Amino acid sequence: MTFLVPFDGSYLAEAALLRAAEYGEALDEDVVALTVVPDDDAYAIDVGWYEDGEDEPFSVPYVAGKLHEGVTDIAPQAAFRYERIDRQTPAAIATQIRSIAEDVRPSVVFLGTDNVGEIAHPVTSVAGGIAENPTYDVHVVRYYAPPSIPEMQLEEGSYADE
Repeated sequence: MTFLVPFDGSYLAEAALLRAAEYGEALDEDVVALTVVPDDDAYAIDVGWYEDGEDEPFSVPYVAGKLHEGVTDIAPQAAFRYERIDRQTPAAIATQIRSIAEDVRPSVVFLGTDNVGEIAHPVTSVAGGIAENPTYDVHVVRYYAPPSIPEMQLEEGSYADE
């Protein structure tokens, strides 16, 4: 089994990667962080992957390397994969992620997003395009730390309805 995490360096993508790494460690499963990088310096600047005036000129491998460092900081055991695309639309990014998911064949895709529940398939969301695939489960991460539910922390051998 493999857990796939679309990773764009955002706060919730980091949370999804952390959660996937925790589950992966507990279940002895592989984790793959996937970054889709549009070949567009304006897009990279807009999402905070690149700044005008950096010592290194914009390139997809350079941006992917920076995102890889973020993955390694959070989940050193995770594999990292990046894909380059020409178009920077959410639909194009989601299509590329779905294509890679067909190759990786994950059992679960961990999505860090705050707008999956707002409308069924938001135009600006990559998540909607990924979540619609029925070949894998989707774990939606909307908070960095999972909520603590004290009443669910039971003694070994007991049940919630006892």
